[in-house]
Amino acid sequence: MSEANGAGDTLTIQLNGEARTCPPRLPLLEVLLHFGYEPRLVVVEFNGEILPRSAWAEQVVGGDAVLEVVTIVGGGS
Repeated sequence: MSEANGAGDTLTIQLNGEARTCPPRLPLLEVLLHFGYEPRLVVVEFNGEILPRSAWAEQVVGGDAVLEVVTIVGGGS
């Protein structure tokens, strides 16, 4: 699933069911920022498991990654 060329400048991952490209070898936290997510307001399923926030800065995202990102929406009455 990786589309890294000889220079290794892109990586294809599955994000919320769609193939998306990002720079390779980024930690999950940086991938979220790359796609415009506010890390404080999301929950991430990484390859089928909810990944704790404490692991995001260390978890490198590879070309086989499948991410489901759910945005937390506040509200109430």
